[in-house]
Amino acid sequence: MIHSLFIINNTGDVFMEKHWKSVIHKSICDYFFEAQTKAGSAEDVPPIIATPHHYLINIYRNQLYYVAVVTTEVPPLFVIEFLHRVVDIFEDYFQGCGESILKEYYVIVYELLDEMLDNGFPLAMESNILKELIKPPNFLRTITDTITGKTTGVGATLPTGQLSNVPWRRTGVKYTNNEAYFDVIEEIDAIIDKSGSTVIAEVQGYIDCLVKLSGMPDLTLTFINPRLLDDISFHPCIRFKRWESEKVLSFVPPDGNFRLLSYHIGANNMVAIPVYLKHNIFYREGTAGRFDVSVLAKSTMGKTVENLVLECPFPKSVLNVTLTPNQGKYSFDPTTKVMSWDVGRLDPTKTPNIKGTINLQTGCPVPESNPTISLQFTISTLALSGIKVNRLDMYGEKYKPFKGVKYITKAGKFQIRT
Repeated sequence: MIHSLFIINNTGDVFMEKHWKSVIHKSICDYFFEAQTKAGSAEDVPPIIATPHHYLINIYRNQLYYVAVVTTEVPPLFVIEFLHRVVDIFEDYFQGCGESILKEYYVIVYELLDEMLDNGFPLAMESNILKELIKPPNFLRTITDTITGKTTGVGATLPTGQLSNVPWRRTGVKYTNNEAYFDVIEEIDAIIDKSGSTVIAEVQGYIDCLVKLSGMPDLTLTFINPRLLDDISFHPCIRFKRWESEKVLSFVPPDGNFRLLSYHIGANNMVAIPVYLKHNIFYREGTAGRFDVSVLAKSTMGKTVENLVLECPFPKSVLNVTLTPNQGKYSFDPTTKVMSWDVGRLDPTKTPNIKGTINLQTGCPVPESNPTISLQFTISTLALSGIKVNRLDMYGEKYKPFKGVKYITKAGKFQIRT
C-alpha cells in the first residue's frame, strides 16, 4: 500500500525518508513542492496530489510535512489516519515531534517505522505494544548507546499482545491499584457575528483514556444522550455491532494511554458559546487605522474560561500594529502579519480589552474588509455539546461484575478507582 514516506520541513528540505518496498527517488517530491508553491499557506496544500505514476498523500503537523507515496488507488483517509497515528506515537515517545527531535532520535524513528508498517501495510500501531518492542529513549540508554555504539532498545521477544486475539493489549498486566481515567475533550469551531449571536457552531470531541487495570477487564460505557454523537471514529477495541444495536460502548481497553473515540456534532444542534467579542476595527485613508477589541463572557455559563488566546491575521498592506492590552501580552509577526494576544484567565468582573493603531504601508490601498478574529480557550469540567456519561461498568476475570467502583464525574472528566 504505502511505498515510501518523506518528512519535509518548511524550507523544502527532505531530511528523512523511509522505503518499505522499492526505493522511490525523492525527486517525486517535486510534485509536492509545486503544489506547495501554489498554496496560500502551509495548511492549504492539497492532501492528495496525483502524479503520472504515483499518488502523494500528505499531512502537516508541527511545521513538518509527512508525505506518503502510493502507487495504487487506496482509501486516502486510511493513509491520512496512518500518518496522524505515526505523529501521535512520535509525540508519545519523544514528548515532541519537531525536526530537531526527530533528528536527535534518528535510529528510534526508523525502528518505529519498521514495526508500524510491514511491507507497506499497517501492523503495530498501539503505543503500549510498540514500547514492548522498542524501549522509549532515556538518559541512561542514550549514554550506553553512545559509548558502545550499539542499539540497546530493541526487545528480544515478540510482544504478548501480538500472539492473542486482543492485539492492542499485552497479557499478564498487574497493578497494585486499579485505576481508569477518562477525559472528554471538545473543540468548538464557530462563527459569531459582532452582536454576539452564533451564526454556525460545530463540535469536534474526543474521549482520551488512561487505563491501569490488571488482567483482561471488559468495560461498558453508556451515555444519557448518545444520539447527539455523529460521524464517530472508534478505537479497534470497541465492539461495533453492540454500539449499532444498543448504543453502548463495550470494549477490552489497551493498557495505558489511548483514544477511545472521536466524534463530531454538526451545526444542526444548539451549542452555547461561552464568550463573544465587541470590536471596532476600521482603516483611514492614508497610513493609519484603529483597532479596539474586547472579550466578554456570557453570564449564563457559570464556568471559568482559561488559556484564552486571540489571533488576528491582518492584510499584507499592514506594516505594524501598536496596541495596549489591559490584560496579558500581545505579539505581532511582521512576516505572517498575525497578531496574537495571550489573555490568560477570563475574569467575569473585568473585561479584557486591547486597542491601538494599525500602521499601513504608504501608498497601499485601504483593505476592503476587516480581518477574521479567532479565539482559543479551555474550560475544565464542561462539555459544551451537552453530552453526558450515564455509567461505566467493568467485568472480567476478577470483576464479576466489578464492585467497589468510586465514580468521580465532572461533566468533562470522570474516573473510577478500586
